[in-house]
Formats: sequence, C-alpha cells, structure tokens
Amino acid sequence: MSRDQKAERSHNLETDNSSFEKVEEFKYLGTNLTNQNSIQEEIKSRLKSDNACCLSLENRWSYSLLGKDMKIKIHRTIILPVVLYGCETWSFTLREERRLRMFENRLLRRIFGPKRDEITGECIKLHNGELNDLYSSPNIIRPIKSRRFK
Repeated sequence: MSRDQKAERSHNLETDNSSFEKVEEFKYLGTNLTNQNSIQEEIKSRLKSDNACCLSLENRWSYSLLGKDMKIKIHRTIILPVVLYGCETWSFTLREERRLRMFENRLLRRIFGPKRDEITGECIKLHNGELNDLYSSPNIIRPIKSRRFK
C-alpha cells in the first residue's frame, strides 16, 4: 500500500507467476485494513458484531434470576473479547475513544438497569459516574492501551 494518494491505482505487484492487485482495503485475520490506516470502519465493524452478540443474549439479560454479577461475567467473557479483537494495532483518536466508552456505558446501563428515585419513585437512567462506581473494572480504553503496550 502506498502513502502517496496521487499514485496511480493500477499498480500491481508481480512476482514469478503471480500478480497482486493494489486495493483500498482488505480483511486480514478478521481485521479490516485500509490504505489510510483508519480504524473508524474497524471499530464500527467490531461494534456491529458486538451488537449482534448482545442481541443473541437479549433474552438472558432480561431473565430476572440472572444476577448482576453473572451479567458482568458474561460481559467480560463473551462481549468484550468480540470488541477487543485486534485492538493491539489500533491507534485511535479521542473520537473513537468516546465512541467505545459510549458503547460500554450503554451496555452497562442494560446490565444494571434503571435506578428508582427514592422521593418520586420514578425510574432514572444511571449517569456515567454512577456506572463507574457500580462497575469495579476499568473502562474499555484501559485494556486496549495495556494490550498495545504488551
């Protein structure tokens, strides 16, 4: 792949009896690679896969006998690995970081459910600070950064 955007698109790599076409993007070991080294599409793809995983678990999330501890274990063992696959190669910006945090907070709100107001009795959505207090593990960005350092 070339960094020169003005380069001709018809350049092919030829070896012995094989010819390799120059492409804008391709999938390698389940990860989308682009000539722009952009991970926006990769994160979008990971979150889409994770949403499909969450939808397959939908009836289990609403099962009342399943405790919050078990839901958190499911989150850590099934859902997070889907999102974090290949994250060692990501070089994300604040925009992608915010997108991943929003995704995780949405999932944690689903796990912990709404909070009932003591005075009015209404159900209130948990705020991000309250979610951080309830969920003892670090946010999704810390494992990504630690994997990159390894």
